[in-house]
Parts: sequence; C-alpha cells; structure tokens
Amino acid sequence: MYPLVYTYEMLKTITLKALRPGLPQVADSVETKLDRYIVTRRGHPVMMLISPEDYEGLLETIEILSDRTAAKRIRKSWKDARDGKTASLDALRSRLEGV
Repeated sequence: MYPLVYTYEMLKTITLKALRPGLPQVADSVETKLDRYIVTRRGHPVMMLISPEDYEGLLETIEILSDRTAAKRIRKSWKDARDGKTASLDALRSRLEGV
C-alpha cells in the first residue's frame, strides 16, 4: 500500500512523507471504509484524518454519553445482555405489532 503505514483495526498510522503522494488513496479509504489515520512527523502524531460522517458519529456518541440518563440506560442494557436478559426477534416483532 503506502510505505510506513501501520494498521490497528480501523486506525492506521502514516507518516507525513508517505501521506503526500498517497493522499488521494488515503482520502478514498477514509471516505469509503471509514478508516482513521494518525499522521506522524518525525515519529510524533500531528493530526488525524477521519470522515465527516465518522466525526459526526463521534460527536453524537459524546453527546449521548454525557447525558446521565441515556448513559445509565445503555449500561443497564449492556448488563441485561451479558446476563442473558434478551428477547427474540419474533418476540420484539409481536410487541411492535401490538402497539
């Protein structure tokens, strides 16, 4: 792909030097795959590249998690799922059809 690109799941690291000639491909990767890039110069991070949709999603997540009531409901849902307190898809459909 590009020289000096390191991948950690969706997060990739690329040097500024390697980014310059590869910018169109990196932009395509950010746009189509929602890849995130940390751009480094002399071994230090100087910026991140993420898509506008990814950025908006991160802001929305921060907003939701800063709402104490929503965060509490999310934590309870995670706990319920871990404890096996789930409903089947058929049961959910039945509930929704009854509304």
